[in-house]
Amino acid sequence: MPDKKPSSWRIVEEMMKKDAFSRWLGIEVIVVDKGYAKLKMKVKDEMLNGFGIAHGGITYSLADSALAFASNGHGKMSVSTGTSIAHFRQVQLADILTAEAQETNLGEKVAHYQISITNQDEDVVASFFGSVYRTSKDWEI
Repeated sequence: MPDKKPSSWRIVEEMMKKDAFSRWLGIEVIVVDKGYAKLKMKVKDEMLNGFGIAHGGITYSLADSALAFASNGHGKMSVSTGTSIAHFRQVQLADILTAEAQETNLGEKVAHYQISITNQDEDVVASFFGSVYRTSKDWEI
């Protein structure tokens, strides 16, 4: 019986097979579609910095994975060309973080995404912006 999952889900499943870092983070894919992704993860002890709060790279990495999944969901292999993040609140041990990536512009070769990272109380802890280059190579799923 053929796989009935949308192609964007199959692409993300294929990406996750090779993405040891996203798996180490404990990322759970909640929703993925063309130009959209929603991911969730729990902050673990080994993710804390010297201040006892989550290292800024943790929210960055979660958002970066959301960017990758949302942008590749169109079926074209896409790679990040530029990103930035602003941190608004401290992230604590055991916080549940959700990253929601939304496409803001889709061009032939370049696309832009806004990613909001919230905690379990739905407080926005960070905001991430990313640009990707859309290659001519199709995902073969």
